[in-house]
Amino acid sequence: MDNYTIADNFSLLSKLMEIHGEDSFKAKSFATAAFTIEKLPAQLKETAAEDIARIKGIGSSTNKAIQEMLQTGQLSLLEGFIVKTPPGILEMLKIKGLGPKKIATIWKELEVENLGELLYACNENRLMLLKGFGQKTQDNVKQSIEFYFSNRERFLYAEVAGLAQELEKRLQQLLAPALVSLTGQIRRTEIIIDEIELVAAVPASTLEQQLGAIPAFSLVEATDNSQLWKHEQQVKIRIYPCLPDQFAQTLFITTADAAFLEHFDAGGTAAALIEGSTSEAAIFEKAGMDYIEPCMRNGGLALDLAKRGQLPKLIVPEDIKGIIHSHSQWSDGINTLEEMAAAAKAQGLEYLVISDHSRSAFYANGLTEERILAQHALIDELNKTLAPFRIFKSIEADILYDGNLDYSDEVLASFDLVIASVHSILKMTEEKAMARLLKAIENPYTTILGHMTGRLLLSRNGYPVDHQKIVDACVANGVVIELNAHPRRLDIDWQWLPYAIEKNAIISIDPDAHSIEGYRDIYYGTLAARKGGLTKERNLSSFSRAELEQYLQQRRSRL
Repeated sequence: MDNYTIADNFSLLSKLMEIHGEDSFKAKSFATAAFTIEKLPAQLKETAAEDIARIKGIGSSTNKAIQEMLQTGQLSLLEGFIVKTPPGILEMLKIKGLGPKKIATIWKELEVENLGELLYACNENRLMLLKGFGQKTQDNVKQSIEFYFSNRERFLYAEVAGLAQELEKRLQQLLAPALVSLTGQIRRTEIIIDEIELVAAVPASTLEQQLGAIPAFSLVEATDNSQLWKHEQQVKIRIYPCLPDQFAQTLFITTADAAFLEHFDAGGTAAALIEGSTSEAAIFEKAGMDYIEPCMRNGGLALDLAKRGQLPKLIVPEDIKGIIHSHSQWSDGINTLEEMAAAAKAQGLEYLVISDHSRSAFYANGLTEERILAQHALIDELNKTLAPFRIFKSIEADILYDGNLDYSDEVLASFDLVIASVHSILKMTEEKAMARLLKAIENPYTTILGHMTGRLLLSRNGYPVDHQKIVDACVANGVVIELNAHPRRLDIDWQWLPYAIEKNAIISIDPDAHSIEGYRDIYYGTLAARKGGLTKERNLSSFSRAELEQYLQQRRSRL
C-alpha cells in the first residue's frame, strides 16, 4: 500500500467521522496525518515502524492505523464507518462545494441519502431552508451535481491509456494471428475518453467466445457492427469485429471522428477509395493526399493540408529540451530545488525554469520578496556547479482580480521570465475574465500566460474567455501561451492551437510539475499539442538553453 492510498484512507476517515458527529479532535488528527503522508518523500512501506512514529504529524493512533494498513491492506476503523454510511452519502463527498458538515446537515435534516434526491431537493429549493445554505450555495451544488452526472462515466486519457495498451496487447496474443488495433478516441489521443475502442479481424462469435471466458469482461450489448463490453475497472470497451481483408478499412473508418469522415467524403468518393484498400496509407494515397496521423483525424483541417502537401512535422516528446513551469519546496512542491534540477539534468534536459508560487498564493507558501532574494542566491550557486545546465529564475505570479501581478515592477524585473496565472476568484463573467487576462498580458513583464482558462477536466469548467482575442493579445504583446501539460488541465485546449499557429503565436508545453514525477506530464501535453498541429519550432520548451537565453535577452531588450 503506497503513501497516496494511506493518505486517501485517512482523509476519507476524517470526513466520515465529521459527518457522523464523532470527536472533532480525532477527526482532525487523521486529516493532519493524511496531509503529512501525502507530502512525504519516502514510502511508508519502506520505512521502519519506529521511524514512522517519529514523523511530525503522526500520533500514536494514526501510527497504529498505518501499521494495520501496511500489514493487512485494510483499515478496520474506516471500514466500520463505510458500513454505516449510505453509498449515496459517500458519493456526495465527490461533489464540489459539499464538505462533511454540509453533507451531515443535508442527511440529518432533509433525510436525503443520494445525489438524485439531492438534485431534486435543489430543484425544489429545499436547501435554502437549511441553516448555512443560501441561493448561491444551492445553485452551485445543483450545477456541480449536474456536471458530475454528465461526466462520471468518462475518463481522462491519462487514466485509461495504460489499460488500453494492455488490452490491445492482450487481445493480440489471445486472437493471434488475427490483427488487432486500438481505434477511435484512444487512437486519436483525445483528452477525454468515453470508450476504449479496438478493431479485431475475427468473427463476432469468436470474439464473444474468447472474451466471455475472461472474468474481467462482461458483455453489455452486441450490434451488427460492434460489441460493447464492460471491464472490471468500470471502463467501457467497444470492439469492432471484421473480416481479415477489411481490417484496414474498418480501422480507417473507426479511427476518425464523424466530421473528418464527412469532409473526406465531400465528393462522394469515400466508398470507392476505402473499398479494397489493404492499408490506411493506401487509402490516403488513392485520395491524392499525404498520410494523416491518427491524432489529427478530427474535422477537416488536416485533410486540406494533406491535399496541399502541407502537413506539419508534429512535435514529439523527444523535442522537449527543458522543463518550464515547476514548483519546489520553496512553495508547494514536494522536492527541493536541488533535487528538481538534478533530476532534469539526469534526464538529459538542458534547463529548468523554477517558477514557485507568488506571495498572494499564501495557501501554497508563496514567496515573499525576502524569500525571492534567498532563492535567487541559491540558484546562482547551483548554476555554478550544474553548468552548462541552467536553472532559470521565474515565478508563477498570481493575476489579481484587477489584472495586476502581485509584485512591483522592480521585483518582476529580477526574474528571467514570469508566468502569469489566475488562481483565485475563478467564477467570473467573460467580460471580467477577459479584462483581467488582457491587463495581465499587457504587463511588460509577463512572459507566459499560464493555464488560460483555469479548467480542471471532468471537475471544473474553466472561466469563459474569447480565445481568439486572448491569442491576438498574446501575439501583439509577445507573450507565450502555455499548454499546461497536467492531464487534468491541458489548457490551452488543443482545438485553439491551429488559430494560434496561424497567428504565429509561440506555445509552451509545460508540466506545471510539483514533483520530479510531474515531469512525465510533458508526454500528455505533447500528445495534445500534436492534435493541434504544433511543431517543435513553435514550442518554447523545445528551445535549447542557448536559444531560450537569446529569446529572453531579446525580449528583455524591448522593456
